[in-house]
Amino acid sequence: MKNININKNIVLIGTPGAGKSTIGDILAKNINLPFYDVDSYIENKQGKSINNIFEKGEEYFRNIESESIKEIIKKTPSVIATGGGVVKIPENMKVLKENSIIIFINRPVDNIAKDIDVSTRPLLAGNVSKIYELYKERYDLYKKYCDYEVFNNKDVNYAINKIYDILEVIF
Repeated sequence: MKNININKNIVLIGTPGAGKSTIGDILAKNINLPFYDVDSYIENKQGKSINNIFEKGEEYFRNIESESIKEIIKKTPSVIATGGGVVKIPENMKVLKENSIIIFINRPVDNIAKDIDVSTRPLLAGNVSKIYELYKERYDLYKKYCDYEVFNNKDVNYAINKIYDILEVIF
């Protein structure tokens, strides 16, 4: 990828298991920007796993998530991988939109169901079929809030190359 001057955050949204964290980490290294995984940031800040935080309820977690997003978003420019449910809180998306390019990593839900580790995903509670419900519930929100969509039916490198194409046009 040619040298481009990125002056906004690159935010990845999408269903749990879509590859946001993996893609974001590699992308950030390749374009020389810091990488923030919102869930990892929360775990480090709270000293607890996402599963443990969720024991106090989804609303409790979403409040912590919103606070964390407000902290991370100030570290512009960076690559940010959000949790799958970030789109459920309009204020989160308003904050993210202010200085970010939002990319929806749209991985086919059948592909996700084949390889997702449900043990680390509290909303899936050990039941891989719930991924279909989450996808259906959130799909319109992902489409509403994204600036660009990367349909990733191949692999991580395919998605990263598609994001490079988008960034070269923008910046």
